[in-house]
Amino acid sequence: MERERNRIGIQLLSVCCILLLAWISLFTGVKDISFTELFTDGEKLLFFTLSRIPRTLALLLVGAGMSVSGFVMQQLSQNRFVSPTTSGALEAAKMGILAALIFMPQASLVMRMIFALFFTFISSLLFIGFVNQIRLKNTVFIPLIGLMFGSILSAVSTFFAYKQGIVQNTQEWLLGDFSSVMQGQYEAVYLILPAVILIYLYAERFTIAGMGESFAKNLGLSYNIIVQVGLFAVSLVVSASVITVGAIPFLGLIVPNLVSIFVGDNLRKALPWTAFTGASLLLICDVIGRLLVFPYEIPIGMTLGIIGSAVFLLLILKKRA
Repeated sequence: MERERNRIGIQLLSVCCILLLAWISLFTGVKDISFTELFTDGEKLLFFTLSRIPRTLALLLVGAGMSVSGFVMQQLSQNRFVSPTTSGALEAAKMGILAALIFMPQASLVMRMIFALFFTFISSLLFIGFVNQIRLKNTVFIPLIGLMFGSILSAVSTFFAYKQGIVQNTQEWLLGDFSSVMQGQYEAVYLILPAVILIYLYAERFTIAGMGESFAKNLGLSYNIIVQVGLFAVSLVVSASVITVGAIPFLGLIVPNLVSIFVGDNLRKALPWTAFTGASLLLICDVIGRLLVFPYEIPIGMTLGIIGSAVFLLLILKKRA
């Protein structure tokens, strides 16, 4: 009984925490807005509706989605250090957007996202195929292969971007930034929600698939279909994030590892905490980026990249110790 009360207390505290962070995000920025002014100042209310609310919603969805996606990739690859950052998924999304701009210069946001989704899904299948062909499942070796794979994709994209004269644009895609999120320009991020729901529904299957192909088949499950569903959901999250706010590095890597330390490897049990932690971390990094050099803003890709790379290094050193 006491354990149940403690569990409910922790959940309520977590909800209050993320609501507080969302409130701080809504009322932090160059334009000074107070809650009472929303009822008296129509201009500030319009700005709040068109900019602050979409930005906070995007932070919550991208933070939760990228973190959950990292957990799924770690399950499917049976490696703690695999994520969209270390598997080439982010670079593949960039390549897809570039392909859309080259072959369809007037491509809409939806069409560019479809291209990004296709390229990300194919590259994720290739990466999992590489992992399955490797006999020595070294914890550090697998993500290094993913980083090399991503570097190759990035080099190819940069070459074609240089030929088309849009190198600067492609570099911006890989620097996560929420400052330009406004109503009418971010709605693609809502696709993250059904992807996360799909992941939650398949949670047990992903856990079983993470135990190996033969184990899944012995239980009567189709390993290949489970992997494809998982990678499709991950690709949808990554492509929606990149097309809307750019690449968010390391979030899908560090959050699942931190959550698993306290919650364990049960995917269904860990998913809510993974989503909560990812959204909270992204909100914190965004507020820091807005306040650190106020009234200017540091892109969240830089703040999270610094934190994420440091945590990634610590995780590697801890694993090898």
